[in-house]
Amino acid sequence: MIPYITAGLAPALGLLCFFYLKDEYEQEPLSSVIRCFLFGALLVFPIMFIQFAFQEEGYFQSIYMQAFIQTAFIEEILKWLIVMLAVFHHVHFNQRYDGIVYATAVALGFASAENILYLISNGVETAFFRAIFPVSSHALFGVVMGYYIGLAKFNPKRRNTILIYSFIFPFLLHSVYNLILLTQQSWLFYLVPFMIFLWVLGLRKVKKANLKQGAYFQKNIAS
Repeated sequence: MIPYITAGLAPALGLLCFFYLKDEYEQEPLSSVIRCFLFGALLVFPIMFIQFAFQEEGYFQSIYMQAFIQTAFIEEILKWLIVMLAVFHHVHFNQRYDGIVYATAVALGFASAENILYLISNGVETAFFRAIFPVSSHALFGVVMGYYIGLAKFNPKRRNTILIYSFIFPFLLHSVYNLILLTQQSWLFYLVPFMIFLWVLGLRKVKKANLKQGAYFQKNIAS
């Protein structure tokens, strides 16, 4: 069991450390980040139950329903709700980049638990593939979600609109990822460039969040 847990956790923890250390101004308390990670991991069980229940009722027979609703919508809306309920109004959520840290922690908590269960069922030899594609994609969906949640936190006039973006964009990205896997025979040919796009997008959001926070600090110092 230990090899499965280690192989399942390692990529998620590595990615979480990477994005946590990308915060250039004020890193979040580890206790808050770990709590979000654990909340994300616990999400696996209600998500599996909901997906199984709907599938048993025959709601997800279409490939598009499976791609958009069975996985992308259910997973992203519950991750979004956890971030909103657990940390959006928390005192430690005090800068724009914090949204990325917390949303990525929730996403990677979910990805690590899902990964461990998958490795137990399919073998530890699939760990490298899982790290490169599913775990990394969940992290990057979390980065996009967290970027917009961070924007919404400090933009009360447009908060509701930006919060919609914070769900819609990762949901659509997740749906495209699923569609590639479900509809393309040579899925690797399409998935590799899509993952490169996700990494470029995610790292740009990281850079923009830090730049916005830097501008905010300079403005406060000047005033």
